Amino acid sequence: MSYRKLGRDSAHRKAMLRNLTTDLIINERIVTTETRAKEVRKAVEKMITLGKRGDLHARRQAASFVIDEIADVKEDGDNVVVQSALQKLFSDIAPRYADRKGGYTRILKTAPRRGDAAPMSIIEFV
Repeated sequence: MSYRKLGRDSAHRKAMLRNLTTDLIINERIVTTETRAKEVRKAVEKMITLGKRGDLHARRQAASFVIDEIADVKEDGDNVVVQSALQKLFSDIAPRYADRKGGYTRILKTAPRRGDAAPMSIIEFV
């Protein structure tokens, strides 16, 4: 198989990858285990590619994977503007990489996790 099972059944694995992908879009940097970071990188790069396409079909494909969470709340005078993770992906993150062909994320290895010594990594946008 061309993916890691991560010690979970398929529904749990997909839910975990969706959560980590959404968290990375919202926070732009997360700390996780090295193997999870390598799997999340695949999903996030696909989402950014969809964001760069920017058409309705790409937005619907991304919406089927990215969880509908609030990414940012801004006040514009009397108005409150709420931005979801999907909106942030298409309006903020994808335009940053318009001239880039790939490699939108970076994985930095850190010290092992205390307790079980699992190799930890930081995954962030370039």
